[in-house]
Amino acid sequence: MERINIQPNLLHWALERCGKSEDAIKNKFPNISDWLCGKPYPTLKQLEKFATATYTPLGYFFLNEPPEDKLPIPDFRTIKGQPERPSPNLLDTIQTMQSRGEWFREFLLEEGQKPLSFIKSVTLKTEPVNVAIEMRKVLSLSDGWANRVGTWTEALRLLRRAIEDVGIMIVINGVVGNNTYRPLDVAEFRGFALVDEYAPLIFINGRDSVSAQMFTIIHELSHLWLGYEGVSNFYKLQPVKTNIEEFCDQVAAEFLVPSEEFKKVVGENQRANDDAVFQLIARSFKVSPIVAARRALDMKYISKERFFEFYDKYAKDSEKDRVSRKKKKRGGHFWNNQIVRVGELFGSAVVQATLEGRLLYRDAYRLTGLKGKTFDNYVTQLGF
Repeated sequence: MERINIQPNLLHWALERCGKSEDAIKNKFPNISDWLCGKPYPTLKQLEKFATATYTPLGYFFLNEPPEDKLPIPDFRTIKGQPERPSPNLLDTIQTMQSRGEWFREFLLEEGQKPLSFIKSVTLKTEPVNVAIEMRKVLSLSDGWANRVGTWTEALRLLRRAIEDVGIMIVINGVVGNNTYRPLDVAEFRGFALVDEYAPLIFINGRDSVSAQMFTIIHELSHLWLGYEGVSNFYKLQPVKTNIEEFCDQVAAEFLVPSEEFKKVVGENQRANDDAVFQLIARSFKVSPIVAARRALDMKYISKERFFEFYDKYAKDSEKDRVSRKKKKRGGHFWNNQIVRVGELFGSAVVQATLEGRLLYRDAYRLTGLKGKTFDNYVTQLGF
């Protein structure tokens, strides 16, 4: 039996990279301890399985030293205030979205689609207030739009549809593809934007709360208007100190909680304590109380110390609620999840091309992550 001479440090690196310990993987790979010491080496088949289990491209194991993982798009993230190496889950997600974008762009060009005029339509010198007004105009969302729906979920659905209606792909997913064993970490990233004048894309980490997703969506939408793609995570809702992130934050805040409307809410509730005002703003504008508090900080209604005090308390309480909900949760509607995970705009294009014979089924399966009868049922759910 031929064994592959692999540098043990590459095996150690692969385990660390995917966040798995030697003990955690020992049941599947009983000889892992020996491999890590270089005695004996794994066979090719064993190495292929190990690569799959650690989300590592097989070719990496034939290098002399571990490669440096780099994001293929600009990195605007910090983890607890410091930059951090991207996880395989984030890297795989970005690569999948880039593949979708490349295919969708070609599809649209074949359809004779014209470039979207609002992509790269503003600069960092444009007033954020004016950008927010223009974005609401393009999306056909009038003043007070969020206050006219009952829940955060309804507001998110309305916003998602408005974005897809103007030609922007939007994907909301909390795992890599459909692999529930590979959850996406909100602490690592909340969203990213891929800029293209024909096939722009916004990806939102679905493990974040619905109300917090609202802010991330508009933040990433601002990236498209500017023409700067990248990954964001907002540690304690504070952007990385770059002109781009700060600009996108300002636009998102004005889009979701316009300054004049904020002043009216606060003015009518001067006697209420801060927490009550934050909750009221959150309900009115369908944002999280933390976003409401952040807007209060921007508007100099509260101090930075007060904001972080509220942030830490709210984050602690939210974690308790999340754990409690997780224990009670039985799972969402599978097909609704698929439509959001694939994106209705992109999914409809794939289905159309497949039914017209312009795209092979195997390629449709690869692009959507759905196969066989699952894909057929998905087609039905989209109304084809």
